Amino acid sequence: MDFYTITAILITFSIGVAYINLRFIGMPMTIGVMFAALLTSGLLIFADALGFHALEHKAIVLAGTIDFHDFLMNGILSFLLFAGGLSIHLEHLKRQKWEISILASLGTISSAMLVGTLVYYLLSLLGVHLQYIYCLLFGALISPTDPIAVLALFKSLKAPKESSILLEGESLFNDGVGIVIFLTIYQVAFHGVPPTFSSVSLLFLKQAIGGIAYGYILGWITVRLLKPIHDSHMPVLLTLALVTGGYAFAEFLDVSGPLAMVVAGIVIGHLGRSSFLSDNQNNYLEQFWSILDEVLNAILFLMIGFELLLVKISGIELIAGIAVIPLVLLVRFITVAIPMGVMKQKKIAYWPMVSLLTWGGLRGGLAVALALSLPAGDYRSIILTMTYCIVVFAIIVQGMTVKPFIRKIV
Repeated sequence: MDFYTITAILITFSIGVAYINLRFIGMPMTIGVMFAALLTSGLLIFADALGFHALEHKAIVLAGTIDFHDFLMNGILSFLLFAGGLSIHLEHLKRQKWEISILASLGTISSAMLVGTLVYYLLSLLGVHLQYIYCLLFGALISPTDPIAVLALFKSLKAPKESSILLEGESLFNDGVGIVIFLTIYQVAFHGVPPTFSSVSLLFLKQAIGGIAYGYILGWITVRLLKPIHDSHMPVLLTLALVTGGYAFAEFLDVSGPLAMVVAGIVIGHLGRSSFLSDNQNNYLEQFWSILDEVLNAILFLMIGFELLLVKISGIELIAGIAVIPLVLLVRFITVAIPMGVMKQKKIAYWPMVSLLTWGGLRGGLAVALALSLPAGDYRSIILTMTYCIVVFAIIVQGMTVKPFIRKIV
């Protein structure tokens, strides 16, 4: 199947489902699209069990044609993160800079270590032997809240403003931090990097600090280029060039592309709103990235749903996947409650805020993409199964219940 046909099917199906959902059902768009894909996948698997093999085979061929990891990590992730950064108001982030910084850095690191350790012992109780380094890899890929899922959902909800800013800001930055942690452990596990404190710290700092600095430079250069320009289309064209070229060059520099895109988006969004872009230019820029964000999100969550056709799950792996869901939620609660308790602030009620950060911290396509990037081996199947179970639970169960949850705690 050629590239155009695959693209046409994905766009048509995802936007068609999004329309039906908006017109008749009313779920948040991303949840509605993913639910439809999961339902379709389930029906195809059921039809296959009844002897109708052709339909599932064609769907598996379509789903297997697309490299989900490459599509997300080297394709749409840069666009989604830049769009997320562009929509964030810097003055709002500044009010909660310490909380966001601690949760996105120390919170994510401690969560990765704690999840990895607890999963190691949980699997041992279930009679599954998974080396500790692979458990840490799982902890690293599942600990960051997914900014794509969080931003897409919270756009449609009326959450308390301060808590919403905190969750959205944290998810944008801990995504980049989580990828850096994952890549650091990946280097130790598969590329023979010595697991010394100095080597691991140096690798982490190069990716994280380098990505932030690189993103700021990209944003600043783009701002300088746009200052003398009054055409409404040029900001869109230049930011497209920034995202595509800048993300690719980040890999060459060996710094974090995701963190760079978030920072570049925040810099351009803040300076564009406050100084150098006209209202007309701002409207063009924001509308373009908002529409692109919606389309790519619809395609992404459609693909997450169809990944069910490719994930081969055994009985013990399914049990492990279900058992690890409350464990990950517990660790999320601990790594939010402790730092927020230390930094207690009067402007946010503590327990409602901790509860919302715990339940609203969704995992999404990023975790699935990282799990799919693992080399073939005995460990890969169970890590992918546990990841998929958590992501489906997060998007469907947490995503569907977060709105009534907000009403209850506010």
